[in-house]
Amino acid sequence: MRAVIVAIGVAFLVSLFCTPIAIRVFTRLKAGQPIRTDGPQMHQGKKGTPTMGGVVFILATVIAYVAGHLALTTLPDAQIAQVEPTITALVLLGLMVFCGAVGFIDDFLKVRKRHSGGLSARGKLLGQILVGAVFGVVALWFPSTMTDASGAVTNTETVGSTTLSFIRDIPALDVTKIGAVVIFIFVVMAATNGVNLTDGLDGLATGASVMVLGAYAVIAFWQYRHWCADPAYTANPDNYCYTVRDPLEIALIAGAAAGACVGFLWWNTSPARIFMGDTGALGLGGLIAGMAMSTRTILLLLIIGGLFVIITMSVVIQIISFKTTGKRVFRMSPLQHHFELAGWSEVNIVVRFWIIAGIGVAIALGLFYSDFLANMG
Repeated sequence: MRAVIVAIGVAFLVSLFCTPIAIRVFTRLKAGQPIRTDGPQMHQGKKGTPTMGGVVFILATVIAYVAGHLALTTLPDAQIAQVEPTITALVLLGLMVFCGAVGFIDDFLKVRKRHSGGLSARGKLLGQILVGAVFGVVALWFPSTMTDASGAVTNTETVGSTTLSFIRDIPALDVTKIGAVVIFIFVVMAATNGVNLTDGLDGLATGASVMVLGAYAVIAFWQYRHWCADPAYTANPDNYCYTVRDPLEIALIAGAAAGACVGFLWWNTSPARIFMGDTGALGLGGLIAGMAMSTRTILLLLIIGGLFVIITMSVVIQIISFKTTGKRVFRMSPLQHHFELAGWSEVNIVVRFWIIAGIGVAIALGLFYSDFLANMG
């Protein structure tokens, strides 16, 4: 727990104090966010606000991960902990950094062209597919070789699983390694685009991501405290345990990313001094996808990230309706812009959407804990 708290604190402080520096640097570089001309007219006043702020909380998360590991070295030897960096951390941080890199290219092209059209949709999707495929393969083909004091291997889990999962793996739904990688690529694409579509109002995606990442920190730490690789816990045959890999690593990274987003939110809330841009949105989406895979809760992501799902579905519904009937269901999509045009203030929309995000997280955590109670001996 100490390492997770250290990571959260370091990430928050780095993000809080480095974001103003990023604001000055990006302002000096004239890296202002181009605003869509076909979007809500009230957004035109945001033109020129520095973008690519996601660089700050991605960097803060990586720094906090290192700090958390330094804290782990002070833990008692008897405590189960991953003191050395793991494949799990490589996958999770790699997804955040490289999905963020795809977003950075998009943001850079927008700034350079002084136009809201950056990287083409095809180019963005290809980048997401490539990142998802590479880290999906790593997650499925590199098992743990964790050993006990006698040298016996006690954990051979991979980061990902060949079976679909809801609150835990569903053995009957084995999709093989290739199938699991394909599914993971789809989850990466869905999560990155879901967060990106939600990032339309000041602080909306940042605040929602804090809740989602906070939920994954709780889930992963609970799995660590009830881990099948911990002989002290599994000594009681009635104890229900989780067959995951490196849950403390997952909790540390999720907590660090949540803390970094809180620090960024100080400057990103309305009126935003800086935007996360596609750099931050795709980076967060990639990390959230990795969290779902590594905690074996892929289908639960639909509830944990309920706000992202709702906003994404509003775009899908709008496109299908317009192409099939020529009529629009919403005044504008994504959904938050519909309510803007309906006369809601930006702050009202953000707070109410945060409430929706919180409800999804609460339901998901309730289901997770209920499953644990149902399986206890």
